[in-house]
Amino acid sequence: MPIAQFARNYQQAAIKTATPGQLILMLMDGALGAMATARAGFQIEAFAPRMEKINNQLIKAQAILRELKASLDLRGGGEFAARMWSLYDFMLDRLSAANINKDPEPIAIVEKLLSEIRDAWATMLEKSVTEAA
Repeated sequence: MPIAQFARNYQQAAIKTATPGQLILMLMDGALGAMATARAGFQIEAFAPRMEKINNQLIKAQAILRELKASLDLRGGGEFAARMWSLYDFMLDRLSAANINKDPEPIAIVEKLLSEIRDAWATMLEKSVTEAA
């Protein structure tokens, strides 16, 4: 079995056995990875492949951010969920602008924000596992 197939099987198993909190972390990691790949696309010299790489990866990151936004519990999440909703809207807007203008700066802004949220989320998950043990 090729290595790529092993990786896909591992990823599928990880998703199937993950807690909801871990799935959120995986989504954030996926969005960050797509944005990093989009930024790397700016280094491609050939015009068409550069535009395609940037566009596809930003669309992927936006789809993941929409999924994160849709997962918010606006009724039970109170002010936190409402603020995250607005923050996800801002991130989606910035990525859209980055894609339209083919500008890496808005991507860097979203990466910074999402990285901070991701790190806080990971810390919270670690803390809850430690406290549960």
